Parts: sequence; C-alpha cells; structure tokens
Amino acid sequence: QVQSVESGGGLVQAGGSLRLSCAASGRSFSSYNMGWFRLAPGKDREFVAAISRSGRNSYYADSVKGRFTISRDNVQNTVYLQMNSLNVEDTAVYYCTTTIGSLMTIPSGSWGQGTQVTVSS
Repeated sequence: QVQSVESGGGLVQAGGSLRLSCAASGRSFSSYNMGWFRLAPGKDREFVAAISRSGRNSYYADSVKGRFTISRDNVQNTVYLQMNSLNVEDTAVYYCTTTIGSLMTIPSGSWGQGTQVTVSS
C-alpha cells in the first residue's frame, strides 16, 4: 500500500502558479495509477487529475484541463501537479492517492494530510 505526503501549497494571487508534490512510500509505487483530488469548503472532494503507472497517460477534470499538468517520477516515488493560471475556485486542500477505474478517477488508497492552496483575487 502507498502512503502519501503532500506539499507545495500556499497563498498565491489569481493568475499565479504553484507546483504540488506528493512523496509516496512503498516499494510498489510504480504499480499504481496516482491521482490528485481537492476538497473545498462546503463541497465534496473532487477529482482533479490522474496519471497512469508508467506516466504515459493522464486524465484531467474539465475545470483544470489546459491549466494543470500531472507528472510522476517513479525513481523518486513522487507525483507532481503543476498548476498555472490559478483562480479563486481552485482554493482547496489538495490530496494525492492511488486511483483505479478506466479513467483513473476513483480513489483507492488512504488520504494524507493534504496541502492547502489558497488563491486570492
């Protein structure tokens, strides 16, 4: 099983960028699809982006497509989320975990502490 620790969040102005990191423990990291999810106040946790085990395939929520890029380093056991053109609607706590499903959008692992992203107008 993969345990994840998220980092890289912060306060940024609208239009700015952040890069989130997810450091995963476990020898079988490269055997899992990985995904980012977010939880905003008053809303349900939602899917953001996912990447396949090899890193060749990725999938994005419509709300972030063209602005966010997910990547992974299977040597460093790390998943990244590059977030550009941020807007206030992106404000949330961001989490990463393993995912399943044909589009890799179903979370299948445990949740970590997450990292807070706050976008100011």
